[in-house]
Amino acid sequence: MRILGIDPGTRITGYAIIEKSGNRLRHVDNGAIYTHSTDELPHRLKIIHDGLVEIIDKYQPDEMAIEQIFMAKNAMSALKLGQARGAAIVASVNAQLPVAEYSALQVKSAVVGYGKAGKAQVQQMVKALMKLPEIAQEDASDALAVAICHANSCHLSGRLQQAIAKQKAGKKGERR
Repeated sequence: MRILGIDPGTRITGYAIIEKSGNRLRHVDNGAIYTHSTDELPHRLKIIHDGLVEIIDKYQPDEMAIEQIFMAKNAMSALKLGQARGAAIVASVNAQLPVAEYSALQVKSAVVGYGKAGKAQVQQMVKALMKLPEIAQEDASDALAVAICHANSCHLSGRLQQAIAKQKAGKKGERR
């Protein structure tokens, strides 16, 4: 399974592509889409959308994972971040990719094992897990963390769904 991880932002949107095969994760690519703060917001959203469309076309991911909005102190910043997330989600949905959303707490817990880990801890763990020669750019590193979180979570989610299906099948058998 190929996963596209996204760390949205109106100035910098980080992206990462990883592959999951069994319990193994493999780094494919990571980077960032940059916009100019002097550009109007609609133009910046188009740059984010179009950049992600290119990445999706190039790498053909199977699923997309994106970080949820955290409660920002500045409401306007939170609204703009939500719009950047929307541009990313639309690019993925238009490509018919399933979209999963994770909180920063979930991402940090999945990568570091501690939901209040600092950025440096997350970056070091991402570097180690992905066997990168150096720490990725900050937003790309966050996108890698989101992708790793999804890779680990979708495995658990699949097992949970199988267990629920077995339980339901057992209950139907008891009724007969």
